[in-house]
Amino acid sequence: MTDDAVLLSVEDEIATVTLNRPDQRNALAAPTARRLRERFEAIADSDARCVVVRGAGSAFCAGGDIGAMVDGVERDLAPAERQSFVSAIQAAIETVHDCRLPVVAAIDGPAFGAGAGLAMACDVQLASPDAKIGFGFRRVGLAVDSGVSYFLPRVVGPNKAKELVFTGELLDADAARELGIFTRLFETDSFDEGVENLVATIAAGPTVALGQAKRLIDRGAASTFEAALDREEAAQGLAAATSDHAEGTAAFMEQRDPEFEGR
Repeated sequence: MTDDAVLLSVEDEIATVTLNRPDQRNALAAPTARRLRERFEAIADSDARCVVVRGAGSAFCAGGDIGAMVDGVERDLAPAERQSFVSAIQAAIETVHDCRLPVVAAIDGPAFGAGAGLAMACDVQLASPDAKIGFGFRRVGLAVDSGVSYFLPRVVGPNKAKELVFTGELLDADAARELGIFTRLFETDSFDEGVENLVATIAAGPTVALGQAKRLIDRGAASTFEAALDREEAAQGLAAATSDHAEGTAAFMEQRDPEFEGR
């Protein structure tokens, strides 16, 4: 590990973004959030076809930096100054969610508050038995941020989302899986292998088509049926013009596995 708050590596067309503040349980201080955004922006210039987000040490992300919040209270910072902390996190969450590639959260520890929002901003949430998730902004006298008001009700429904936020209940891995917040669980001894295999499957797919599918699904929940059909038609036009589409149809006719190149 280095002193960099967020690490980025790209290997075999898979980008791994690691929150690297294990002593602070990977809390999202404003500089960390800005670094996270920079790392995701850098992925656009790489050959990555899928992104994995992880946390160093025993936590995925413990949420916003409480130390910075305490400092803001003690220094009696103006609301605009305090708002800048939130703005940095919001911008990072937006960048993660808007990534053109599939983004997988590998959750092998607690994800609280803004960390829960970060996990839900990803497209797929893979968890180990050590994973926990909670939306306990109430504990520090705050409402929700980090996209929680958008993501959570779309997964669990508005009433359950309110209950989880109002109570600050901490969900273990099984409970989060039952609610659909975690998409898949792996046992502790097979977690890394399970993540690696699923990510490899996604990365081997038709990248352009999967990116279009991601956007269609994200926008479809707040869309009319007719508008969804129009967007699907436009997206299929783009996907149909790719080399991966030609390869996929050829492989189907030849009864073999396709070898997609991501273009």
